Amino acid sequence: MMVSSVTRAIARVLLAGLVISAPGIAFAQSAEVNVYSYREAKLAQSLLEPFTQATGIKVNVISASSGLEQRIATEGANSPADVLLTVDIGRLADAVNAGVAQPIKSALLDKAVPAQYRDPNGLWYGISMRARVVYASKERVKQTAITYEELADPKWKGKICIRSGQHAYNNALFAAFIAHHGEAKTEEWLKGVKANLAQKPSGGDREVARDIAAGKCDIGLGNTYYWALMRDKEADKKAWADATKVILPTFAGGGTHVNLSGVLLAKNAPNKANAIKLIEWLVGDKAQHIYADANYEYPVLSGVPINPTIASYGKLKADPISIAKIAEYKKAAANLVDKVGFDN
Repeated sequence: MMVSSVTRAIARVLLAGLVISAPGIAFAQSAEVNVYSYREAKLAQSLLEPFTQATGIKVNVISASSGLEQRIATEGANSPADVLLTVDIGRLADAVNAGVAQPIKSALLDKAVPAQYRDPNGLWYGISMRARVVYASKERVKQTAITYEELADPKWKGKICIRSGQHAYNNALFAAFIAHHGEAKTEEWLKGVKANLAQKPSGGDREVARDIAAGKCDIGLGNTYYWALMRDKEADKKAWADATKVILPTFAGGGTHVNLSGVLLAKNAPNKANAIKLIEWLVGDKAQHIYADANYEYPVLSGVPINPTIASYGKLKADPISIAKIAEYKKAAANLVDKVGFDN
């Protein structure tokens, strides 16, 4: 029996050390779609099993924490990848720059996903949003509104905690700052924020809340969903959420910075029609409800309710600058972080 080129390619990927996260995978099927995913296996499974139930199309998932766009590029024309499912605009931009995406032509996607949350050439689509917000001490911070620009105000000297400035979430925010103010003003702002740090950038967003609760700092930056997860689902970290509050910051004259979970169609997708069906399903009502309630993200599809914990932060006024425009400044933002020694 002759083994298909797709099966051989998948075997090579498995031997290279990637992890299959969906149970009971049998690749050599006609009604299937192969997904390379940066999403946590649990969330991916909660999204993709209902798709299979609704369509009969089996989803094969390969999960990894890094390097998937490079793997797709290396596999070339023999790549089994149909869909890349990822978090952060940076990884979507990296995949496009690596030449592993192809345009998706779908009136359904263009209607469901607002223009600012999709690539103007149809190379990727946002499927959920998260906001970069301020965690603040309930006890020591009385104000209820703040701008990103204010984080450089000397009144916060020694009072800010943050993870690495080179992390993708901060890189996207800093790139958005460049989009608003230009590189020169962003450099000065980064110097001001660095001067206000209580400690060297470290840990993750949860640790920012932990250090605020411990009194090491008064405010910090974090994504919207981490605080909700700590409060609602992580009993060992609930005290960190209870000691803090979430403030939705804005740019002066703008809105709150948001980033995306996104999806693209692989350049050599062997199951293209099924892949497009999956991508369209991900912006449908059922999947958008799952994003809202299973992972505390903001839906991109209008009319889908926001999780009550996320809604408790207040009404999100998302910044109007397009995500694709922000992605253009990703490298410049990283260079400025190094230039000012932000992480030193």
